[in-house]
Amino acid sequence: MNPKDTLFSRNRSMKIKGKIIDFSVPKVMGVLNVTPDSFYDGGRYTEKEKIVSKVKKMILEGVDFIDVGAYSSRPGAAVVSYEEEIRRLSETMKVLKSGFPAIIISIDTFRSGIARKMVEEYGADMINDISAGDMDKEMFSTIADLQIPYVMMHMQGTPQTMQKNPKYDNVVKDIITVFSGKVEELKLLGVDDVILDPGFGFGKTLDHNYELINGLGLFSVLNKPIMVGVSRKSIIGKLLGCTPDEALNGTVILNTVALMKGIDILRVHDVKEAVEAIKIVEKLKQVVSTGS
Repeated sequence: MNPKDTLFSRNRSMKIKGKIIDFSVPKVMGVLNVTPDSFYDGGRYTEKEKIVSKVKKMILEGVDFIDVGAYSSRPGAAVVSYEEEIRRLSETMKVLKSGFPAIIISIDTFRSGIARKMVEEYGADMINDISAGDMDKEMFSTIADLQIPYVMMHMQGTPQTMQKNPKYDNVVKDIITVFSGKVEELKLLGVDDVILDPGFGFGKTLDHNYELINGLGLFSVLNKPIMVGVSRKSIIGKLLGCTPDEALNGTVILNTVALMKGIDILRVHDVKEAVEAIKIVEKLKQVVSTGS
């Protein structure tokens, strides 16, 4: 395959937290789970001191955004009440806003009421919705009201049903079709700042996930930033026979492939390794563009 088939840049930008974020160089979104039962880091960051330490580390390593999640979406995870999700997020936001006012904060929630509260009362900068509006029909109109960037992820079914025999005619084309319709729906509501996440591990078989990795370059037709979140997921563990704790090497490999396909954001638990992968791939792109 010709390197120019996979190594390409996208001249895209987005206004977040009052400043222009340029995606000509990919960005890193660091995961901060404040849940007791997340598949990888559940229970690690539920205390103020540990949150501060983790965020400091991510900032020093070069993180661009921090994604705060208070509701585990792994299969079989416990249902979290509206009130409990607010409690977890509000306590974390107080810590982040007081200690790290300059950092861009994303809230990982599918509930429109929580999205509104976190933006209006706690100053969150963007919303990351695993259901792309399907689990709360008020989400799109809420994002339109708030006028903030919106990450929408593809998921077939719900976290409780998504891995029960997922089927597609063509996983890449099917997801592009879904995204195309939702992007148009949001555009009609006045929302243009949309980031798309194909949803690795959410309603996909192992083969579906690797077909998606291979077809990431095709998502450029949507002309929106593409975010990839494969960090320490079962798509690595099932193939390599390793635990999430052992899946960093596989994560870096898949992230590198995704970068070669032209994606814009890596959502990761390990910021340093993601930043290094970006630097290496950017150097490869530079060499290709100069014909060296």
